[in-house]
Amino acid sequence: MQDQPAPAEILAAVAAFLKTVTGPELAPHTAFQLRVAANALELAGRDMTLSPAQDAAELARLTALLGRDGSLFDLNTELARRIDAGETDLTTPGVAEHLWATTLAKLAVDQPNYSGYRAALAEKANDGRANKEA
Repeated sequence: MQDQPAPAEILAAVAAFLKTVTGPELAPHTAFQLRVAANALELAGRDMTLSPAQDAAELARLTALLGRDGSLFDLNTELARRIDAGETDLTTPGVAEHLWATTLAKLAVDQPNYSGYRAALAEKANDGRANKEA
């Protein structure tokens, strides 16, 4: 285990510095490029933080769905092959749920402020509350 701060925290601090301290002093085009770079640092930090657990969950879903072990890449390739061959589709138990969970996990890293992602999370939370109340 490394000492603090964690790499994701370092990336977040650098991104915040670039956006708030350095960016306002630059010409518009350079400031835009700086924001793109800062956003890339933030994405890398989210990936470092979120991906290990997300990848493990995706691997577990794929293993159950396909009924076999393998690497995440191999199992995703097999699912794609089955979909392409017409052996599996959205009516296959677990497929739609897996694809939705995988999409939400990717959005958590790539676009956590995307309004559609936020709405999906709110809907999921509301569904969870409704199920607990039932």
